[in-house]
Amino acid sequence: MAGGNRAVRRDEVRTGLVFGAHWGFLAFFVGLAAYHVVTITMTALRGGGRAGSGPFELLDVGPVLLLAFLPSVLLGLGPMIASKRWGSGPKTDFGWLPCLRDVKVGVACGGLALGVGYLLNLVLLGLFGTDRVSDNPLTDLAQEVDENNTVWLVLAAVIVIGAAPLAEELLIRGALWKALEHHRVPPWVILVLTAVVFAYLHGEPTRTVSLLGQGIAIGLARLRTGRVGAGLVAHAANNLPAALLLFTGS
Repeated sequence: MAGGNRAVRRDEVRTGLVFGAHWGFLAFFVGLAAYHVVTITMTALRGGGRAGSGPFELLDVGPVLLLAFLPSVLLGLGPMIASKRWGSGPKTDFGWLPCLRDVKVGVACGGLALGVGYLLNLVLLGLFGTDRVSDNPLTDLAQEVDENNTVWLVLAAVIVIGAAPLAEELLIRGALWKALEHHRVPPWVILVLTAVVFAYLHGEPTRTVSLLGQGIAIGLARLRTGRVGAGLVAHAANNLPAALLLFTGS
């Protein structure tokens, strides 16, 4: 009987090691796949048919504005499902609900991210010029919205500050960070690798260096506290100016 119990315990440990080693990576790639599949589908639909007659042309600009954020929001789907299925739940696995310390550290790192981004953008402006560096999809969307669509801009701003940062943090500094940490990858390597993924997801080649610096600054909040909640606050603080600029169309 004792031997049977030991065998059961060994099986439990072995199963735990398998899922512990892989579910973070699995969650990351599922979230990334969802992002790309939806992005490709939306691009195909918007470009389909005759010029100016794609499916999205039938919608008011407000819904189109929100649809633009759908791929980013889906990034958090894989980590949420995997954590509930194989982990201890998002709250325990990721610590995504900010506590007071998360807010303090997050605001500081968010401010650092803004400063780093601003300085690096100045360098990029000198190298590439205004037109290339300022190519931002949020600007294009905001310029299409008139004063009668303020409610859609408010909803978009909420997504920019809250939903999108949460999804990205769950994917990058939640699932991916946890998986790399499980394999004993040095913390500073994890910080840089997750910043590279952060820059890649934004799909703005001329701002890659700037986004990399911002990703490192935001990641410092996660590194300092060990919680996604701090990274979420830092990310939200970093996105706040962009959300406010939605209302100016610039």
